[in-house]
Amino acid sequence: MPVSAPHIVPPCQEDLALIYRDNWLLVINKPEPMLSTPGRLPENRDSAIGRLQLDYPSASLVHRLDMATSGLMVIALSKPVHRHLSMQFQQRQVTKSYQAIVQGQPTQDSGEISLPLITDWEHRPRQKVCFASGKPSLTRYQVLERLPDGNSRVRFMPVTGRSHQLRVHSCEIGHPILGCQLYYQGDSQRQSHRLMLHAETLGFYHPQHQGWMSFRSPVPF
Repeated sequence: MPVSAPHIVPPCQEDLALIYRDNWLLVINKPEPMLSTPGRLPENRDSAIGRLQLDYPSASLVHRLDMATSGLMVIALSKPVHRHLSMQFQQRQVTKSYQAIVQGQPTQDSGEISLPLITDWEHRPRQKVCFASGKPSLTRYQVLERLPDGNSRVRFMPVTGRSHQLRVHSCEIGHPILGCQLYYQGDSQRQSHRLMLHAETLGFYHPQHQGWMSFRSPVPF
């Protein structure tokens, strides 16, 4: 399969929700489908950081959420804050969890998925499992509810932060996230109009006073 050409993303009609603001950082709730950063095509300029910079010109991304993923993001308002928060992500001091609806019902109520990931260059932007040269990737999960339709509500706690990690890991264990158009099995991509993945919680140390900051966003599905 050839490399995917950039596609036009319709502008998101929902507004960003500002969860927290001070002189150093912002915490937002990104809706779907909204890009975290502008795309390559002129038509894909609408993005979370683009909207924020209209009111906060110094705002910069510390991490990203996929366009189809909703939920919490922390935004730096200066270069020193950006460095401080980025270091927390690199040192895995940041805590985060996601809720998802996955196809089927995992055998275990909780567990770990440890599968190394690497970019699938022939099928970008897809990622793939590669034991030879993939980067170590670890996801912890907990089944929150086994739904009447045979699917499951799951909380994911990623230890590493690889691109598409939750989508690939869930699909590899036979329980793809509903609505995913990149990684799916059977009719899982048709069971929802959106990717059923939401960044529910986010915790980190404040770069100024070093206090622990913890945020939660209601799950929209």
